[in-house]
Amino acid sequence: MSSSSPTWQLLLRPITADDVRHIITWRYESPYDIYNMGSGLDDAIELAEAIDYFLRPQYHFQAMLRHPADELAGFCSFGSDGQVAGGDYRHPAVDIGMGVHPQYTGRGLGTTFAGAAIDFALAHFKPPQLRVTIAEFNRRAQKVWERHGFAPVQHFLSLYSKRPFIIYVRDEENL
Repeated sequence: MSSSSPTWQLLLRPITADDVRHIITWRYESPYDIYNMGSGLDDAIELAEAIDYFLRPQYHFQAMLRHPADELAGFCSFGSDGQVAGGDYRHPAVDIGMGVHPQYTGRGLGTTFAGAAIDFALAHFKPPQLRVTIAEFNRRAQKVWERHGFAPVQHFLSLYSKRPFIIYVRDEENL
């Protein structure tokens, strides 16, 4: 359930409402600002909806804690939360969604975060394939997942945002 690098160790645990209160305040610089979630803590209804969403059992959201400080450094999900409307998700796989605290993006830590999510998925779901869907502009994320053996299998436009996305898969049965 953990992945480590020389100075980093991430522990995963089920996400809490308090974690969500922190996550929705995270703000990314352009072009990554598409990952900003709502208006933060200003809207009570939006906050309640975000908490409800993150705590739904079918998404298996996990908080990613930087150990030993137990600082919330990211989150990940396993299931349809990781899918983007418009993609072809007919083949059985575990979809991984992930968000990293803005202070840890662009610092070469992506492999550690992705590795922790992959380790968790393999330990808990025994999938035939792992799958991630990444915005086409986000070359940083694409490189991270490619380093973990993921390959692009589909390019498509999101039904709602009309942004281009790429689906990547890693076949676990042949590893």
